[in-house]
Amino acid sequence: MYYSTTYPSPVGKITLACDGGNLVGLWMEGQKYHGDTIPEEMVEKSDMTVFDDAKKWMDRYFAGETPDVFELPLRPIGSKFRQEVWSILCEIPYGKVITYGDIAKKMAVKMGKESMSSQAVGGAVGHNPISIIIPCHRVVGANGSLTGYAGGVSTKVRLLELEGADMSRLFVPTKGTAL
Repeated sequence: MYYSTTYPSPVGKITLACDGGNLVGLWMEGQKYHGDTIPEEMVEKSDMTVFDDAKKWMDRYFAGETPDVFELPLRPIGSKFRQEVWSILCEIPYGKVITYGDIAKKMAVKMGKESMSSQAVGGAVGHNPISIIIPCHRVVGANGSLTGYAGGVSTKVRLLELEGADMSRLFVPTKGTAL
């Protein structure tokens, strides 16, 4: 059985999901793929320890603190490939960014391949079911483009600014901008 609750955040209402003991989802209102990894109907239930812990984590994060991703019991649902990509996301330091290409290189090494498609990595990053905590907002295009955030590019910018990321080489692409 899966449970859900909501959290009012500075970036809008957030839905949290758990399996009873582990956080399995965190989505912003209107986010692409909202709840799509949960295999059954979620039951609204706020009084759960994992939700209390996740809300405290979020309170600290939005207050400008640097809570560690490994403080929470996370169990994102996805393929082995996606799980590996999400594991790499968890290694990105607070306030820093990495490119899709950098992640593709790390995945190629993990999988014993010469190279890996940045587009395949982008698909896995985009389907991250535990946004913010598994920091997919810290992934940018090779040229510094702030692209590919399921919660919206303006939210990605707000999260990176909150973290004090160096925004000087980053930009919001205009329509038709090549990566």
